[in-house]
Amino acid sequence: MEIKILCPLWGHEHLDLKTFLDKIRNAGYNGIDTWVPEDDNDKKLLYDYLQQHEMHIVTHQHEAYGSTFKEFKASFQQNLHKCAEPGPILINSHTGRDYFSFQQNLELVDIAAEFSAKTGITVAHETHRGRLGFCPQMIDPFFDFRDDYLITADLSHWVCVTESMLENFTGIVNKAINRSRHIHARVGFEQGPQVSDPRAPEWKYALDQFLEWWDKIIEVNRQLGKEIFPITTEFGPAPYMPSKPFENTPLADQFEVNCFMKNLLQKRYQFS
Repeated sequence: MEIKILCPLWGHEHLDLKTFLDKIRNAGYNGIDTWVPEDDNDKKLLYDYLQQHEMHIVTHQHEAYGSTFKEFKASFQQNLHKCAEPGPILINSHTGRDYFSFQQNLELVDIAAEFSAKTGITVAHETHRGRLGFCPQMIDPFFDFRDDYLITADLSHWVCVTESMLENFTGIVNKAINRSRHIHARVGFEQGPQVSDPRAPEWKYALDQFLEWWDKIIEVNRQLGKEIFPITTEFGPAPYMPSKPFENTPLADQFEVNCFMKNLLQKRYQFS
C-alpha cells in the first residue's frame, strides 16, 4: 500500500495557486487536499499541474449550504459531482449538520453511497464539529445502520468535543478505525482541535495517542488491500493556530508544522 501525504490549501489562500503548488512539490508532498477552484483558469492550472507532476488530489466538499434540508440536499449533490471532476483519490465531505435529524443525515449518507456506486469515487465523511459525526456518540448509530458509511478520521474534533482522549469510547473508536479511508493528521487535545505545536514536549502525550490511532488505521487499510491511502497534514492557520495576545502573531509556523508532520509520517509509514 502506498501512503500519499497531501498538503491542504487551507491557510495559503493568499498565494497564487502555481506558487503554492510549487511550494508543496518542492517540500516533498505527494499532492493536495483542496476544494475545486471556482475560477476556470485556476481549475485548468490545478488539473494540468497535477497531471504533469504525477501528483494526487483529495477534493474537499465543504460548500453545501441551505436554510432548509431540501436546499442543503440539492447543494450537497451538486457539490459531490463538482468534486469528482479531477478524478480524486477520494472526496472528503463535510456532510450534514449536527442539528439535522438522524433520518435527514442518513439520507445524505445514502446519496453519497449512490454517488460512489455510480462514479467509483469514495466519499469519506469527515468527523468534523457541526457536521454529521461530530462526536462518537452521534456517529455510532450510522455505523450500525450503514455498512458502507466510510469516514475521514479527524479525531482532533472528537477529543475536543468530549474533553477527553476518548478513553471512554474505545468501542466506537475501533469502529471508526475500521471505517477510515483518509486521515486528517492534526493533533487535538481535550480543550481544542489543534495543539499549538506537536513538536513541543508538553504535547507528546497527545501526539503519541494520535499516532497510535493512525497506526491502526493504516494497518486496517493495508489488510484490506488498498493500493493508495491518503493522509493530509491538516494543521491550520488562526484561529486553529493559537496566536500571541495583542500582537495576533501565530505561535508556530503552519507550513513548518505540517512539514514536520509530513516527515514524521513518511518515515513512520515508509514500508507500508
